[in-house]
Amino acid sequence: MSDTSQQFLHETTSRLEQLARLADDGGLDPAIELITTALQAGGIVQAFGTGHSQAFAMEIAGRAGGLIPTANLALRDVALFGSQDVSVLSDPKLERDPSVVEELWEITKAHPNDVFVIASNSGVNGSIVGLALLAKEHGNPVIAVTSIEHTSRVTPKHPSGKRLSEVADVVIDNLAPYGDTTLTLDGDIGVGAVSSLTAAFIAQLLTIGVSERLAAAGSVPPIYLSANIPGGDDHNHQLEDQYGDRLRRHA
Repeated sequence: MSDTSQQFLHETTSRLEQLARLADDGGLDPAIELITTALQAGGIVQAFGTGHSQAFAMEIAGRAGGLIPTANLALRDVALFGSQDVSVLSDPKLERDPSVVEELWEITKAHPNDVFVIASNSGVNGSIVGLALLAKEHGNPVIAVTSIEHTSRVTPKHPSGKRLSEVADVVIDNLAPYGDTTLTLDGDIGVGAVSSLTAAFIAQLLTIGVSERLAAAGSVPPIYLSANIPGGDDHNHQLEDQYGDRLRRHA
């Protein structure tokens, strides 16, 4: 491996190790407790992210080894399931529009016991903060996964003047640096973005933690099997059917 590859490996693994220590020390327990309580009460996890943070929602919802009572929310839902024309999805500023989440909320049809897990590296875009505020307004708890270093150095874009970290009940720092990149090439070119990697690790730590809590309480964690192994589909569909149309997935 080149020196640059080794540097990026170090930047990544040092952050993952820090997150692992945080989990071992109970630092993720407040989020794990909120999710566990929601599932035990019949709620589901509503996962949301825009831009590259959509990958976090996919890591939470609908994958092998993941929790079944989860929904993957996305801005494209307003076109796929709502009244918006598909052309709105070509607008790069859509994630900054606070009004778009009004319809997204209606489409989501969240239950009172649902918990929202929202990922945004910057934590300031209108749709991100807007959905968090709507969830709180309706009494649903919010867990934020964001970069504390980045969000503290940028101006909120939501009319409320709030950041995601200022709205959420629980905040998890994804440990990404300001601007997300970890390496600087000649000419001050930043590369080596790390937030997607740390967010995916956080998603898995939450899934593992919740599964452990449910098992300790005497219940079998509702976990997806890979659809590509024998019996996977039957297992998954049987558990999915308990939640009806609440478990939104995307192709």
